[in-house]
Amino acid sequence: MWKFLLPMGAFVALAVLFAFGLNPNRDIHALPSPLIGKPAPLFNLTDVMDPSRTVSNAALKGQVYVLNVWGTWCVACRQEHEALLDIARQNVLPIVGLDYMDQRDKAQQWLTQLGNPYSAVAFDTDGRTAIDWGVYGAPETFLVDGQGRVIYKFISPMTAEVWQHDFLPRIQAARRSGA
Repeated sequence: MWKFLLPMGAFVALAVLFAFGLNPNRDIHALPSPLIGKPAPLFNLTDVMDPSRTVSNAALKGQVYVLNVWGTWCVACRQEHEALLDIARQNVLPIVGLDYMDQRDKAQQWLTQLGNPYSAVAFDTDGRTAIDWGVYGAPETFLVDGQGRVIYKFISPMTAEVWQHDFLPRIQAARRSGA
């Protein structure tokens, strides 16, 4: 009898796993982040373009801002770059870049040649700041409210559609709530 129940139990377990894992309504970009609703990890790093300048998110307290994690080695980051330039031109809020596990000269060249959508670019040479933020890879984009809490995390290249659908409503809500 056990030789029939064990395979049947395994089949049922796999069926349940596939039913939840292959759900077509599931947002593949929505990975849970333990930071949502919690204070954004503080960082104090040198600026990519001017190493004598410090970039700190503590200076943004009271403002809603976006933190975009990128690197010159990241193919998807190049895909999203034009969208970030367009978003920056809208001047809705500060976009802070976190240059993740990169080389400063390559990052400087990238921003000079392709354009710089960031109000500041923190240089995270060893990746420790990205680890504090729970970064899986690049690109990843975080939305932080005026109280310094992470309110949204998006994994994948930013697009105009994502900006309109996922970010702008949350930005407006954060500003309305005074957060």
